[in-house]
Amino acid sequence: MVRSRRVIQAPAHGGRHCPSLVQRRACQAHHGCQPDSDVPLREESAMILPGSLSVSRHSNETVDIRKNLRLRNPDDPESNAHREYCVQFEVLKVSKACHTDSDYKPLREGGLVCVMCETAALRRDLNWRCGGHGVAGHSTRFFALLAPHCHGKWMRAKENLDRKGDCCSNPDFIFV
Repeated sequence: MVRSRRVIQAPAHGGRHCPSLVQRRACQAHHGCQPDSDVPLREESAMILPGSLSVSRHSNETVDIRKNLRLRNPDDPESNAHREYCVQFEVLKVSKACHTDSDYKPLREGGLVCVMCETAALRRDLNWRCGGHGVAGHSTRFFALLAPHCHGKWMRAKENLDRKGDCCSNPDFIFV
């Protein structure tokens, strides 16, 4: 790294001499993330909708709010139904705005919530998973789409992702 400066006014009448005008410093080597690193997963943020929209999406196509969002999976979503999964999170921190919206009441500090990754939210560029599903033992940020100021942090409660267990039968939220 190099930085330089210039003299605007030369020293006069016994003034001090200007220090070096050029400074150099060696850069620290950066080797980047290892291919199997979980750092990118920890830095993702989850975008969520209430789990109640999951049921309405299947029963009434016109109610699906995600229809207006960019579809990340261009393949037929029904052909990827076997890839759906659920994640259980322990809520670590929640903004006050989450407490004012009844759809986001399950978000209580210290509480457990279940979030489902449906086929419409699966992302091919993330190896067929939902963005923001986190890493066990590390906190991840979440943002609620229907309540703009509702956000916080949570931590994945289990290492394994749940395919069709209790969590998936009645999810609190769905990934977008």
